Amino acid sequence: MFRKMASQTYSLTSRIPLNNGLSMPHIHLGVYLTSGRETSTAVRHALEAGYRAFDSAQMYHNEREVGSTILDYLQKHPDLKRGDIHYTSKLASNSSYDVVRKSIKKSVQECGLGYIDLFLLHSPYGGPKARLDSWKALEDAVDDGEVKVPGVSNYGEKHIAELMESNPRIKPAVNQIEVHPFNTRSKLTQYCKDNDIVVEAYAPLARAYKMKDKTIVALAKKYGCTSAQLLVRWNLQHGHVPLPKSVRKERIIENADISGFVIDEEDMKKMDSLDEYLVTDWDPVDAP
Repeated sequence: MFRKMASQTYSLTSRIPLNNGLSMPHIHLGVYLTSGRETSTAVRHALEAGYRAFDSAQMYHNEREVGSTILDYLQKHPDLKRGDIHYTSKLASNSSYDVVRKSIKKSVQECGLGYIDLFLLHSPYGGPKARLDSWKALEDAVDDGEVKVPGVSNYGEKHIAELMESNPRIKPAVNQIEVHPFNTRSKLTQYCKDNDIVVEAYAPLARAYKMKDKTIVALAKKYGCTSAQLLVRWNLQHGHVPLPKSVRKERIIENADISGFVIDEEDMKKMDSLDEYLVTDWDPVDAP
């Protein structure tokens, strides 16, 4: 078993700086494909385990459950404040300025948290005009205090370049994309870093499709961790913010327990070499 303490500490309390002067936690709980009581239970388990960041979306239809569970927890734990929690939601569809502006307001109302910490354009679908109009609506939501941090999701290099060339008043702080050793997106992630955009990694566990991959299993054994912990740690060491998803209490706790080991450089490269462009859900990064 190979274990040593991390030179870079990642935990549920550690945070990453953003390009607008704010910061957000290094690890978030994803709630994609959860609903109703299942969502509320997962969020409660995560809060009890120390998670302070939650990733929802209009398309997930669980904004209300996530928000109400957070509010209930805060009420029962007066030592915590709303500002200690980071809540993300995403726009379902790019559209006209007015439609998007109303949609953001509705998301704020749905979650009940007073404001949304990070709001993302969920995809680049809709074409250039809809993308840029949607961004202007998001900028105004930031100005009006409804959103703290604006960002994008599933944006490819050309979509980010398009946005930056429009001279936005506010730069995107985050691009949330699928990233794991079997889909490293190394060119896109480097492009984001070059533009001071934090990469959030959804499906960091590759939806469990590769938990028994021989390289992953061997390295997990070497570092005395689970395959899931290894995959989360890989993303963190690349400077990404992973969003591991689970509805099981023990897995929620386990997935974030990654502070006790460091993947060495040789093994990071070994994991990088597993890239096969595995897409586990959708892949809009090349949308026109």
